[in-house]
Amino acid sequence: MNSTQLLRDYGSGQRSFQNAYCHQIDLRGAALSQINLSGADLSQADLASTNLNGANLSYANLTDADLSQADLRSANLSQVNLIGADLSGAKLGRANLKGADLRCANLSHADFIGACLDGAELSGAELNGANITQAELSQTARHSGESRRWVTWAGGRS
Repeated sequence: MNSTQLLRDYGSGQRSFQNAYCHQIDLRGAALSQINLSGADLSQADLASTNLNGANLSYANLTDADLSQADLRSANLSQVNLIGADLSGAKLGRANLKGADLRCANLSHADFIGACLDGAELSGAELNGANITQAELSQTARHSGESRRWVTWAGGRS
């Protein structure tokens, strides 16, 4: 599926794009709140500054995707693959990232206020300046084989 088709269908009221193949799609800056992209292949997609507020991206493949400055507040990102993704400056308040794979992702200055990161994999992730105030972090792996209830980053302990 290309960006023109997805944006046209979304503009016509369609919200469900489950399991869509959107590899390297360019949706930079698009307004796609409440969209359902669960199970979609969005690897290497450009979603910078995209409004995905309340979106369902569970089980999606976002490997190496650019989500910098994206609005993902209250989004469902459970079991999502975000390996190597750029989420710098992203808004993830109250997002569900339970079981998400964030290995080697850029999470610098991302806002995780009230987000659920239970069971998320964070090995090798860049977390400088990330805000994890009131985030749920039980069984969150920071390093291979290690899990902590509280994680200390440059911004302090949440």
